[in-house]
Amino acid sequence: MKEENDDQKKRSQLKNWAIFSGIAFQMGATIFVCAWIGKKLDERYPSGKNWFTIGFVLFGLVASVYVVLRQLKHFNK
Repeated sequence: MKEENDDQKKRSQLKNWAIFSGIAFQMGATIFVCAWIGKKLDERYPSGKNWFTIGFVLFGLVASVYVVLRQLKHFNK
């Protein structure tokens, strides 16, 4: 009986690790894609500063944090 509980705990920990690793990858990918889009727009429409890159990186950051908070809220239910 104790072995079953230990096995279930290990599976739960592995599942949690996989979920949180996926969240970190998703955040990084979102910010990277937004930065890439901003860079391409800055190359196409040059100005004094890289406003598109800055704006899209900030948007990607806010969007990824929002999605992570929603996922964590769902995870804690």
